[in-house]
Amino acid sequence: MANALPLPCHDAPRADHADCPNPRATLTATVIASSLVFVLGSIVNVALPQMQDGFDVNAAGAQWIVNAYLLPLGAFVLIGGALGDHYGRRRVFVWGLAVFAASCVVCAVAPTFETFLAGRVLERIGAALIAPTSLAILSDAFTGRARGAAIGTWAGAGAAAGAVAPVAGGVIVDAVGWRWCFVAVLPLVVLAMWLGATRLRESVAKGSERAPLDWAGAALAAGGLLAAIWALVALPERGATPATMLAAATGTVLLAGFLVVERAKHDHAMVPLTLFSDRGFTGLSLYTFFLYAALGGLLLLLPYVLIRDLGYDATAAGAAILPFPLLLGVLSRWTGGALTDRWGARSMLTAGAGGVTLGFVLFAVLAGGDGGYATTILPGLVALALGMSLAVAPLTGAVLNAAGDDRAGVASGVNNAISRVGGLVATALLGLVMLGAADDLIAGFATASWVGAALAALSAGIAWGMVERARA
Repeated sequence: MANALPLPCHDAPRADHADCPNPRATLTATVIASSLVFVLGSIVNVALPQMQDGFDVNAAGAQWIVNAYLLPLGAFVLIGGALGDHYGRRRVFVWGLAVFAASCVVCAVAPTFETFLAGRVLERIGAALIAPTSLAILSDAFTGRARGAAIGTWAGAGAAAGAVAPVAGGVIVDAVGWRWCFVAVLPLVVLAMWLGATRLRESVAKGSERAPLDWAGAALAAGGLLAAIWALVALPERGATPATMLAAATGTVLLAGFLVVERAKHDHAMVPLTLFSDRGFTGLSLYTFFLYAALGGLLLLLPYVLIRDLGYDATAAGAAILPFPLLLGVLSRWTGGALTDRWGARSMLTAGAGGVTLGFVLFAVLAGGDGGYATTILPGLVALALGMSLAVAPLTGAVLNAAGDDRAGVASGVNNAISRVGGLVATALLGLVMLGAADDLIAGFATASWVGAALAALSAGIAWGMVERARA
């Protein structure tokens, strides 16, 4: 006689495991997929000069290599999570990997710069589908302490991948050329796709817990950011031409329309504006924007300067940056718990932004010196890593506390999107900062470092003035 009820997952035969999580496969697939999102972003930073030479584009073209990857994320990362809630996290996860794989092929064989940029946009759309669904899949597959361990492994693997990627990417760039960086990740993408399609359990969010599918908001945000960022990139080269001013005006109008739509949708908006009625959440959002704007500009500009002006090859440039992610990954484990409990989020965030400010000041003062790497570059990287390690974990906890349990998920997503938009704006503004420094990249780097120091100091002031004194 057939069973009236399905057997428990641990008792069912392998063929009946479609509705049961496979812990090892789930962790492997999500770790590989989310790590790849970090990897290609880091690799491009050290491959950027060779890409620029290969396509024979100017500094504005180099900025678009990065911006084409960053633009879709700010607008679509929240939609990616909502699609998983509505149509199935496993399904959207596999879709995202398929899009990511296709984008790698396009980038690897792109005959023109325009085709390559299209591949970069496609790559980031895939990443926007992968990142939120991978964490949701982990949360569904594990419970209790096992969930915490799985998420810790997921986060740690991403940090490790981000640390190794610049060096590995540099080796590939120096040995066989930048196009092979996109080819090298394809086997891992295919493995994650196969595991996702055959070993992961499908899940959807309950009706009351589903993130809204706000297509109007996503379209307005994407269009507004595209127009505004194009204007910022074009301004140093073209000046205040009618086309530049029209793009800036169009971006402003579309972003204003985005705010109007989000306000009308209330809690069904992609970005519920009621979140910002809380002074603490508003302060944390501003803190995130300015701090990640400062950091995003540096992580793009530093390897570029090392290769273009100081004569490093791609491998050496990747190795030069390695202390930052390594220290950040190690130290962040110790700052998110006991230290935050003792000193409170406000003190930790202020101290973290202060450390980042010091790092930028060291870059501005020391980068033009006659010393070697240990005296001109390393001190700034160490200070940055110390500052960010004090800020990253407390920032996440403070955002969740400010939003409350019922809106913690959407608040975390909004804060993540704000950090990406901050990096995007910083990348676009590098052209303005570097204006007049085309023949002296070190001088331009020093100018950019002073700007980064000012942004980080502003973040410290915001944390002290707007974040509540209560300890996390």
